[in-house]
Amino acid sequence: MSSIEVQQFTYRHGDIELSGYMAQPSRYPRAAILIVPTIAGPTKIMFERARWLASLGYSAMVCDIYGRGPIEDMREARRLADELRGDAEYYRDRFRCALAELRTRSKMGNDRIAAIGYCMGGEIVLEMARGGEDIALVVSFHGLLATPLPAKRGTIKARILVCHGRADPLVPPKQVRTFLEEMDISGADCHMH
Repeated sequence: MSSIEVQQFTYRHGDIELSGYMAQPSRYPRAAILIVPTIAGPTKIMFERARWLASLGYSAMVCDIYGRGPIEDMREARRLADELRGDAEYYRDRFRCALAELRTRSKMGNDRIAAIGYCMGGEIVLEMARGGEDIALVVSFHGLLATPLPAKRGTIKARILVCHGRADPLVPPKQVRTFLEEMDISGADCHMH
Protein backbone atom coordinates (compact mmCIF):
# COMPACT_ATOMS: atom_id res chain seq x y z
CA MET A 1 0.00 0.00 0.00
CA SER A 2 1.36 3.42 -0.91
CA SER A 3 1.57 6.34 1.47
CA ILE A 4 -0.69 9.38 1.27
CA GLU A 5 0.63 12.75 0.16
CA VAL A 6 -1.15 15.90 1.27
CA GLN A 7 -0.66 19.38 -0.14
CA GLN A 8 -2.27 22.76 0.30
CA PHE A 9 -2.01 25.30 -2.49
CA THR A 10 -3.65 28.31 -4.10
CA TYR A 11 -5.26 28.57 -7.52
CA ARG A 12 -7.18 31.32 -9.28
CA HIS A 13 -10.54 32.09 -10.78
CA GLY A 14 -9.90 35.36 -12.57
CA ASP A 15 -8.73 37.77 -9.89
CA ILE A 16 -10.01 35.61 -7.00
CA GLU A 17 -7.39 33.56 -5.16
CA LEU A 18 -8.76 30.24 -3.93
CA SER A 19 -7.24 27.62 -1.67
CA GLY A 20 -7.07 23.93 -2.48
CA TYR A 21 -6.35 20.89 -0.36
CA MET A 22 -5.34 17.62 -1.98
CA ALA A 23 -4.72 14.17 -0.57
CA GLN A 24 -3.63 11.35 -2.84
CA PRO A 25 -1.74 8.10 -2.77
CA SER A 26 1.93 8.51 -3.55
CA ARG A 27 1.54 6.26 -6.61
CA TYR A 28 -1.09 5.50 -9.21
CA PRO A 29 -4.45 6.78 -7.97
CA ARG A 30 -7.37 4.89 -9.48
CA ALA A 31 -9.30 8.10 -10.25
CA ALA A 32 -9.69 11.68 -9.03
CA ILE A 33 -12.51 13.16 -6.97
CA LEU A 34 -13.31 16.84 -6.56
CA ILE A 35 -14.91 17.50 -3.16
CA VAL A 36 -17.13 20.58 -3.05
CA PRO A 37 -17.91 21.61 0.53
CA THR A 38 -21.02 23.06 2.12
CA ILE A 39 -21.95 26.75 2.17
CA ALA A 40 -19.45 27.12 5.04
CA GLY A 41 -16.54 26.46 2.66
CA PRO A 42 -13.55 24.15 3.13
CA THR A 43 -13.48 22.76 6.67
CA LYS A 44 -11.51 20.14 8.59
CA ILE A 45 -14.30 17.63 7.98
CA MET A 46 -13.84 18.02 4.22
CA PHE A 47 -10.06 17.62 4.58
CA GLU A 48 -10.68 14.41 6.55
CA ARG A 49 -12.93 13.21 3.74
CA ALA A 50 -10.12 13.85 1.22
CA ARG A 51 -7.62 11.86 3.30
CA TRP A 52 -10.11 9.01 3.67
CA LEU A 53 -10.68 8.89 -0.11
CA ALA A 54 -6.91 8.96 -0.64
CA SER A 55 -6.58 5.97 1.70
CA LEU A 56 -8.94 4.14 -0.67
CA GLY A 57 -6.69 4.95 -3.64
CA TYR A 58 -8.14 8.20 -5.05
CA SER A 59 -6.71 11.65 -5.65
CA ALA A 60 -9.11 13.87 -3.71
CA MET A 61 -9.15 17.65 -3.82
CA VAL A 62 -11.24 19.92 -1.62
CA CYS A 63 -11.98 23.09 -3.54
CA ASP A 64 -12.71 26.58 -2.27
CA ILE A 65 -15.99 28.39 -2.78
CA TYR A 66 -15.39 32.05 -1.95
CA GLY A 67 -11.63 32.51 -1.56
CA ARG A 68 -12.04 33.22 2.15
CA GLY A 69 -11.56 29.82 3.78
CA PRO A 70 -14.22 28.47 6.13
CA ILE A 71 -17.06 30.85 7.01
CA GLU A 72 -18.37 30.45 10.55
CA ASP A 73 -21.16 33.06 10.41
CA MET A 74 -24.04 31.49 8.45
CA ARG A 75 -25.55 34.89 7.61
CA GLU A 76 -22.27 35.85 5.97
CA ALA A 77 -22.07 32.49 4.20
CA ARG A 78 -25.61 32.93 2.80
CA ARG A 79 -24.75 36.45 1.61
CA LEU A 80 -21.59 35.22 -0.13
CA ALA A 81 -23.44 32.25 -1.64
CA ASP A 82 -26.25 34.45 -3.00
CA GLU A 83 -23.68 36.82 -4.48
CA LEU A 84 -21.82 33.95 -6.19
CA ARG A 85 -25.06 32.40 -7.50
CA GLY A 86 -26.09 35.76 -8.97
CA ASP A 87 -24.41 34.94 -12.29
CA ALA A 88 -25.04 31.28 -13.16
CA GLU A 89 -22.28 31.02 -15.78
CA TYR A 90 -19.73 32.67 -13.48
CA TYR A 91 -20.86 30.28 -10.74
CA ARG A 92 -20.21 27.27 -12.97
CA ASP A 93 -16.89 28.69 -14.14
CA ARG A 94 -15.63 29.01 -10.54
CA PHE A 95 -15.73 25.23 -10.31
CA ARG A 96 -14.38 24.57 -13.80
CA CYS A 97 -11.21 26.19 -12.42
CA ALA A 98 -11.22 23.68 -9.56
CA LEU A 99 -11.63 20.77 -12.00
CA ALA A 100 -8.72 22.10 -14.06
CA GLU A 101 -6.59 22.32 -10.92
CA LEU A 102 -7.50 18.75 -9.95
CA ARG A 103 -6.52 17.51 -13.41
CA THR A 104 -3.19 19.35 -13.20
CA ARG A 105 -2.23 18.27 -9.68
CA SER A 106 -3.51 14.70 -9.72
CA LYS A 107 -1.06 11.90 -10.42
CA MET A 108 -3.67 9.98 -12.40
CA GLY A 109 -2.71 7.86 -15.34
CA ASN A 110 -6.28 8.09 -16.68
CA ASP A 111 -8.94 10.74 -17.12
CA ARG A 112 -11.55 9.37 -14.70
CA ILE A 113 -12.88 12.19 -12.55
CA ALA A 114 -15.86 12.43 -10.23
CA ALA A 115 -17.22 15.36 -8.26
CA ILE A 116 -19.03 15.03 -4.94
CA GLY A 117 -20.71 17.85 -3.07
CA TYR A 118 -22.47 18.48 0.21
CA CYS A 119 -25.45 20.87 0.52
CA MET A 120 -24.35 23.91 -1.55
CA GLY A 121 -21.57 21.70 -2.88
CA GLY A 122 -24.24 19.22 -4.01
CA GLU A 123 -25.92 22.03 -5.91
CA ILE A 124 -22.57 22.92 -7.47
CA VAL A 125 -21.76 19.41 -8.71
CA LEU A 126 -25.21 19.24 -10.31
CA GLU A 127 -24.45 22.55 -12.02
CA MET A 128 -21.21 21.00 -13.33
CA ALA A 129 -23.20 18.13 -14.81
CA ARG A 130 -25.80 20.49 -16.28
CA GLY A 131 -22.98 22.50 -17.83
CA GLY A 132 -21.72 19.44 -19.69
CA GLU A 133 -18.42 19.02 -17.82
CA ASP A 134 -16.40 16.04 -18.97
CA ILE A 135 -16.55 14.05 -15.76
CA ALA A 136 -17.68 10.48 -15.17
CA LEU A 137 -19.86 10.93 -12.09
CA VAL A 138 -21.38 13.55 -9.82
CA VAL A 139 -22.83 12.77 -6.41
CA SER A 140 -24.95 15.32 -4.56
CA PHE A 141 -25.42 14.78 -0.82
CA HIS A 142 -28.46 16.76 0.41
CA GLY A 143 -27.83 19.37 -2.30
CA LEU A 144 -30.18 22.02 -3.62
CA LEU A 145 -31.80 20.89 -6.87
CA ALA A 146 -33.12 24.09 -8.49
CA THR A 147 -31.20 25.90 -11.25
CA PRO A 148 -31.62 29.00 -13.41
CA LEU A 149 -30.04 27.07 -16.33
CA PRO A 150 -31.78 23.69 -16.77
CA ALA A 151 -29.89 21.08 -18.77
CA LYS A 152 -30.69 20.72 -22.43
CA ARG A 153 -31.15 17.33 -24.07
CA GLY A 154 -27.81 15.55 -24.53
CA THR A 155 -25.76 18.07 -22.52
CA ILE A 156 -25.12 15.98 -19.41
CA LYS A 157 -22.18 13.59 -19.80
CA ALA A 158 -21.79 12.52 -16.17
CA ARG A 159 -23.76 9.83 -14.40
CA ILE A 160 -25.63 11.44 -11.50
CA LEU A 161 -26.47 10.18 -8.03
CA VAL A 162 -28.58 12.38 -5.76
CA CYS A 163 -28.79 11.41 -2.08
CA HIS A 164 -31.69 13.42 -0.70
CA GLY A 165 -33.63 13.55 2.56
CA ARG A 166 -37.36 13.52 1.89
CA ALA A 167 -38.02 15.92 4.79
CA ASP A 168 -35.29 18.43 3.75
CA PRO A 169 -36.94 21.85 4.27
CA LEU A 170 -34.60 23.52 1.75
CA VAL A 171 -35.72 21.21 -1.07
CA PRO A 172 -39.51 20.88 -1.09
CA PRO A 173 -41.24 18.06 -3.03
CA LYS A 174 -42.06 20.40 -5.95
CA GLN A 175 -38.33 21.11 -6.44
CA VAL A 176 -37.65 17.37 -6.44
CA ARG A 177 -40.33 16.77 -9.11
CA THR A 178 -39.03 19.63 -11.25
CA PHE A 179 -35.48 18.26 -10.99
CA LEU A 180 -36.53 14.74 -11.96
CA GLU A 181 -38.50 16.11 -14.94
CA GLU A 182 -35.41 18.09 -16.01
CA MET A 183 -33.28 14.95 -15.80
CA ASP A 184 -35.81 12.98 -17.89
CA ILE A 185 -36.03 15.70 -20.53
CA SER A 186 -32.24 16.04 -20.71
CA GLY A 187 -31.76 12.28 -21.08
CA ALA A 188 -29.43 12.14 -18.07
CA ASP A 189 -28.36 8.90 -16.41
CA CYS A 190 -29.65 9.99 -13.00
CA HIS A 191 -30.61 8.08 -9.89
CA MET A 192 -32.13 9.63 -6.78
CA HIS A 193 -31.97 7.85 -3.44
